[in-house]
Amino acid sequence: MRIARFSIDGNVGFGVLEGDELDVIKGHPFAEFERSGQKVPLDKVRLLPPVLPNKVVAIGRNYAEHAAELGNAVPDVPVTFFKPSTSVIGPGDPIAYPSFSQEVHHEAELAVVIGRMCREVPRERAKDVILGYTCANDITARDVQQREKQWARAKGFDSSCPLGPWVETGLTPEDIAAGLAVQCTVNGEQRQLGRTSDMVRPVEDLIVHITEAMTLLPGDVILTGTPAGVGPLNVGDEVAVTIEGIGTLTNKVIKRG
Repeated sequence: MRIARFSIDGNVGFGVLEGDELDVIKGHPFAEFERSGQKVPLDKVRLLPPVLPNKVVAIGRNYAEHAAELGNAVPDVPVTFFKPSTSVIGPGDPIAYPSFSQEVHHEAELAVVIGRMCREVPRERAKDVILGYTCANDITARDVQQREKQWARAKGFDSSCPLGPWVETGLTPEDIAAGLAVQCTVNGEQRQLGRTSDMVRPVEDLIVHITEAMTLLPGDVILTGTPAGVGPLNVGDEVAVTIEGIGTLTNKVIKRG
């Protein structure tokens, strides 16, 4: 099932994607819900970020080749950092190039959407707290990241966390471990191509690690790391993240006003 969050005529709702239509649901996807039977054409709505996370917990250097391309070793424990809720944008929303950076990079990532409040999750229960998966782009001011060492500004600026286009609920951690293709293109040219099977630490281990320290809430998002091939974005570029079995998230880079 693919669940999208959308806006139409000033109203915001959730719907289940059926072909080129959304079947509007009653309530929200974090509890039992019913389909209303009210259908709206996909081309008549504006797709929004599929969730509004309280927090985005991101994992760095979770693909060995990406760690190597930036001159880093694979860490002994997962590198975790936050992207604030104000960094989140949806499909088609512009990425505003930050004025304090001269080197902004794309990072295509699989995102895990949490479906229920959870803390200290045992590994065998990790899949029970997952609502589904979506595409993400961990936009990074690389020069700022290298200069400031602490990553808050480099990865947390406004519009640095595109998510979408919807949440796919039909995948499992086993599907992720088997290997879904993760691709990034810029202006139609392929920049990144990897597989989720190349992740150093699988989804279940990331959930265990994070929830040892903090409570995750419904709608929170975990970014699972990026494959090799990260590179620069410029004003005017169109960047697209495609994940096998989910869909494509597309955004254009604009000058920050």
